[in-house]
Amino acid sequence: MTRPTSISLLLAASALSLAMQARADVKIGFFAPLSGPVAAVGQDQYDGFMLGLEELGGKLGGQAASVLREDDQLKPEMGNQIARKFIDRDKVDAIVGLGFSNVLMASLPRIKESGTVAIATNAGPSPLAGAGCLPNVFSTAWQNDGAAEAMGKYAQDKGFKKVYLMAPNYQAGKDYVAGFKRLYKGKVVDEVYTQVNQPDYSAELAQLQAAGADAVFVFYPGGMGVNFVKQYAQAGLGKTLPLLSAFTVDGTTIGAQRDAAVGVISGAMWDAVLTAPGNSEFVAAFTKKFKREPSLYAAVGYDTVRLLDIAVKRVNGKTSDKAAFAAAVKAAGAELKSVRGPFRFNNNNMPVQNYYAVQTSKEGSKLTAKLLGTPLAEHQDVYASLCKGK
Repeated sequence: MTRPTSISLLLAASALSLAMQARADVKIGFFAPLSGPVAAVGQDQYDGFMLGLEELGGKLGGQAASVLREDDQLKPEMGNQIARKFIDRDKVDAIVGLGFSNVLMASLPRIKESGTVAIATNAGPSPLAGAGCLPNVFSTAWQNDGAAEAMGKYAQDKGFKKVYLMAPNYQAGKDYVAGFKRLYKGKVVDEVYTQVNQPDYSAELAQLQAAGADAVFVFYPGGMGVNFVKQYAQAGLGKTLPLLSAFTVDGTTIGAQRDAAVGVISGAMWDAVLTAPGNSEFVAAFTKKFKREPSLYAAVGYDTVRLLDIAVKRVNGKTSDKAAFAAAVKAAGAELKSVRGPFRFNNNNMPVQNYYAVQTSKEGSKLTAKLLGTPLAEHQDVYASLCKGK
C-alpha cells in the first residue's frame, strides 16, 4: 500500500478547503421593527422571506443560507447600530429589511462605505431614489411615492375636486403626500402631518370634518392605520367621505380594523387577489404555515429571497466580491418572476412595477378585496433621472 506523500496530503487539504468554501453559508442580516405598534409590518417581511427560503431548501444559489434577525424598534439610531454590527462583526453578505425610511436613511453611511449589498423591503425614500442613489442599495418594495401617486391618479380620474391629505411627520409621510399631489390636479384643502405612532386622531378628524373636502387621502402604516381607520369610522366619516389610502388597510391591519375598513380604497403594488403567476400558491403556502393571510410586506419578503437566490447563482456563490454581487442583484431583478406581476429595477435600483387600486369590501361575514384597476402600469419614479453615474 502506497503511503500518501506530503505533497498529496497538501493537495487533498487544498481540495477539502475549496470544497468547504464552496459549501460556505451565505449570511443574511435582517432587521425591521419587530416590536411596538408597527411590529406586524416587520414580522410579515421576515415571515415572507423565511417562507421563500424554506421553499428553496434553506439555500441561496445552492448554498446553505443563515439569517440573523434584529429588531430596530423603529429607531434610526438602533438601525444604524444594527447595520454596523451586521457589517463589522457578523460579516454578512447582504442586509435585508432596513426598517422604515427614517431607519434606512440613518443606516446608509456604513452601508455605503462598506459596499455591502442592502435590500430594503419596506422603504424607498426619495433621497435614495435620486441624487443619493447607491449601486449596492436596492428596494424590492417601492419608491415611496408610488402607491400615493396611484391614488392621486385614481382621485383625478374619479373627478374628486377637493382632497384632504394626512400622514405621519417623517420622510415617508412627506414622500407619500408629495406623490399624491404629483398626479392629482384638483384642490388640496389641507395637508396635515401627525406624530409618528400617534394613537389618537380625534382633534385632526374634527378639523377634517369641517374642511369641506370631497375625499381624504392618508398614509398610516401598522398600528397607526388601525387607530386612524377605526376612529374615522366611529366619527361617521366612512359612509360620507371616501377614504383613499396607501399602506393603511392591508394584511397586517385589517384583522383589527374589521368593518371599519369596508369601502376604503388602497393603492398597492400587490394584493392577494392578483392573478400573477405563483401568487395564489404563495398566498396558500403563507396562510397554511402562519395561519393568517399574507400582506404586501410578506409578498415583498418572499420576492426578495428569490431575488437573492438568482443573484447568488449569478456569481457562483462568490458574494465576497461586493461590486459583482451588487451587479448580480441588479440583473436578477429582470429575471425575477414576482408574485406582484411585472418587476425590474430602474437605474436607481428602485422597482419598476404596477400599482393597483383595491377596495375593501364584505361578502357575508368575510372581508374581501376588489381590484378596481391599475392606475399606474410598470410605473417609474420621477427621481430616477437624478441618479447619475452610480
